[in-house]
Amino acid sequence: MPTDDRDWVIDAVAGIPGVRATYHLLDPETGNGLSVAIFDDEEAAQVAGAAIGRRAEEIGWNDQPHPRFIAETFYQVLRGQP
Repeated sequence: MPTDDRDWVIDAVAGIPGVRATYHLLDPETGNGLSVAIFDDEEAAQVAGAAIGRRAEEIGWNDQPHPRFIAETFYQVLRGQP
């Protein structure tokens, strides 16, 4: 995962109803990263995605090249404890 400052992504979704948790994870040995977000439903995920897109435009994130994610996978939570 890049070492650049991406706290703005987590900040962009803070306070959005239905966003339960957001994490950026890093394997210190390989430098590989993983981002995980937990949403109440697909609508909350879509609202969060739109908020991230708006914030990226506001700060000019898309004006310069940055490493991007390789894949995006969605899972449905079957069991858990908040």
